Amino acid sequence: MSDVTRVLSTIEHGDDQAGDRLLPLVYCELRELARQRLAREKPGQTLQATALVHEAYLRLLGPEGQSIDWTNRAHFFSAAAEAMRRILIENARRKRADKYGGQLQRQNFEAFDIAAPALSDDILALDDALAKLEVEDPVKAQLVKLRYFAGMTETEAADILGISLTTAQRHWRYARVRMLKWLKNADEVDEIS
Repeated sequence: MSDVTRVLSTIEHGDDQAGDRLLPLVYCELRELARQRLAREKPGQTLQATALVHEAYLRLLGPEGQSIDWTNRAHFFSAAAEAMRRILIENARRKRADKYGGQLQRQNFEAFDIAAPALSDDILALDDALAKLEVEDPVKAQLVKLRYFAGMTETEAADILGISLTTAQRHWRYARVRMLKWLKNADEVDEIS
């Protein structure tokens, strides 16, 4: 049993100090997950890896997260990847709101060039495609979350999901093709409107 799993089991049994012991054990890995995830985003993302880690950690171990029975280290990191995904989606939706400038684009006043398009459209389209896949096949959607958002290898994701590597590879190919089709259709709709 790893140190992380041991601390997670003490959280389950109501140890209030366990969260303080857990953070040093998982911080570097969570930071790396956040760094990898943010590296895939388009320029213009204002959220930093440290802020993403802290927000995800608070959601995992805050008042709502304290009632979760953490099975093991893999369960915790899977939940952390999901929390990070949700934070990025909420951030994209917030940026898209009229209150925060809506569809306005940033402008570089020095060169009078228009900045890169906002990230919110891409991540929201990705979230919509992932939601469709989750309705169609929850296991394949979970595989996408583990591979794309948690940065896990096919082998690691297959172990967490309890499926063979061959099945994970087949699911991954199917999910990628399916989601790319939905994302392409979303782009065509955006071009029309």
